[in-house]
Amino acid sequence: MRRGLFVFCQNDFLGHTWLAAMKFVDDAVIKVEAGDGGNGCVSFRREKFIPKGGPDGGDGGDGGSVYLVADSGLNTLVDFRHLRHHRAERGHNGSGRQMTGRKGSDLHLRVPVGTRALDADTGEFIGELLSPDDQLLVARGGHHGLGNVRFKSSTNRAPRQTTQGTAGERRTLQLELVLLADVGLLGLSNAGKSSLVSALSAARPKVADYPFTTLHPHLGVVSVELGRSFVIADIPGVIEGAAEGAGLGLRFLKHLSRTRLLLHLVDSAPIDGTSPSDAIRCIIQELEKYGAELAARERWLVLTKCDLLDEGQRTEQARKLVTELGWQGPIYQVSSVTREGLSGLVNALSARLDVLAAPRPENGSADDEPYDPLAS
Repeated sequence: MRRGLFVFCQNDFLGHTWLAAMKFVDDAVIKVEAGDGGNGCVSFRREKFIPKGGPDGGDGGDGGSVYLVADSGLNTLVDFRHLRHHRAERGHNGSGRQMTGRKGSDLHLRVPVGTRALDADTGEFIGELLSPDDQLLVARGGHHGLGNVRFKSSTNRAPRQTTQGTAGERRTLQLELVLLADVGLLGLSNAGKSSLVSALSAARPKVADYPFTTLHPHLGVVSVELGRSFVIADIPGVIEGAAEGAGLGLRFLKHLSRTRLLLHLVDSAPIDGTSPSDAIRCIIQELEKYGAELAARERWLVLTKCDLLDEGQRTEQARKLVTELGWQGPIYQVSSVTREGLSGLVNALSARLDVLAAPRPENGSADDEPYDPLAS
């Protein structure tokens, strides 16, 4: 099971900042058992003055099922770290006087919004929970057995046959939490992702001048204006070979799969000799290896630490990147230290997210006008 520290911060309407920190667990393996069905009963009616009262054994009750329920108050799967075996109640057996056994109680396991479930043995995708209070059936309860009254007929007036309740489903589940965010940050280590999250939101991820200071995802709420905001996700830095499991990239790249837009952050003045264009190509290659869908996601280029360059150097660098990479998307130059360019970036992101959330016209795309990457 994977662990780390998950931090989610937000400013409330009074301007106060709240922060919650907890163990971050983004996957878990658990065993679930639905309840077995109750057995049918063999019974005969015995009452004074009613000879040969006949069969009156009732049916058993159905076994309880196991459901996953999305809870907006949960942020990790840490609750399943120690408690990994979950069992629903079995159905009660039937009894005389044609009394049916009580149905076993269903078991509802609360998980964070964004959780998806797979069968750990077969790899079968069972389902996912994307909205609060969504429910997903992961193990169905057993069917009830039949009492002997069910077998009464004109030729079999004193049946002793019953059926046993069927067994409930038993499964080993692989639970995976994929964070739900509007904007995902992508880039090599020390590209300035954590600094940008700190500058745009109340989240306070660790920021330092050495690689891999971010070891776990962070979410921050970016406030645009009163009643208008969006969620931004910072994941650990991706390195070459991440799609094959190198570093932490493969472990957390999945958290970008549900974002609507990606910000590709690049250090404007790298100190290790890696050119911005090489850093961009490295990330693009890892995205393509990881999956075509994520590689095709809309991606904006953000050149960070622009306070280290003068105006002429910034313009020249942007034009050089457009020429070398054939970049067609937006390009922004920002500084998390001086806050230069942040306001324009936030407003552009908010406007674009509104467009992406709006219904697409039947005879056109969300934006038909070509974008000039050097106009930002």
